[in-house]
Amino acid sequence: MSAVPLEAVVIGASAGAMEALSALLPALPQNFRLPVFVVVHLPPDRKSLFAEIFQAKCRVPVREAEDKEPIRAGTVYFAPPNYHLLIETGRSIALSSDEPVLYSRPAIDVLFESAADAYGPALAGIILSGANEDGARGLKAVAAAGGVTMIQRPDEAQAPDMPLAALAACPQAHILPVAGIAAFLQAL
Repeated sequence: MSAVPLEAVVIGASAGAMEALSALLPALPQNFRLPVFVVVHLPPDRKSLFAEIFQAKCRVPVREAEDKEPIRAGTVYFAPPNYHLLIETGRSIALSSDEPVLYSRPAIDVLFESAADAYGPALAGIILSGANEDGARGLKAVAAAGGVTMIQRPDEAQAPDMPLAALAACPQAHILPVAGIAAFLQAL
């Protein structure tokens, strides 16, 4: 699927995220070598339990991203509530409290666009279930940088709006069931 060896994966989801991520992240093998960055739309005023929930289910380390943290291979990073998650070109994590994008902070577009700048064609971008169009512009940026783009099949998504918006913005993306996306990641 990619002419260049992949170096990172970005995932965006909203409504229906728990179901889709529960099929995807626990499928990662213990020796998975790529960092995975995940933005799920979260209420700004509540602690996120995603990192704790998935650490218990996954064979790879899962944590909530911290500002200026160096990126570790084979680790899943969740954006914390009320912060945008960005990847800096020096390949470290940055958190930002800039304005919400499409009413969301963290926003999927912010992560995907910064990761496309940092990783270029060595990035895989994945849009999962969600109820708005956040992520469509970001997935287009991943494609423009030469990265691999995947979208959860809209008819399988609990909320198809996000996959449909991503598909409209990025018609060349691979449309796969979550099991197919998991199989692609397992094969890396």
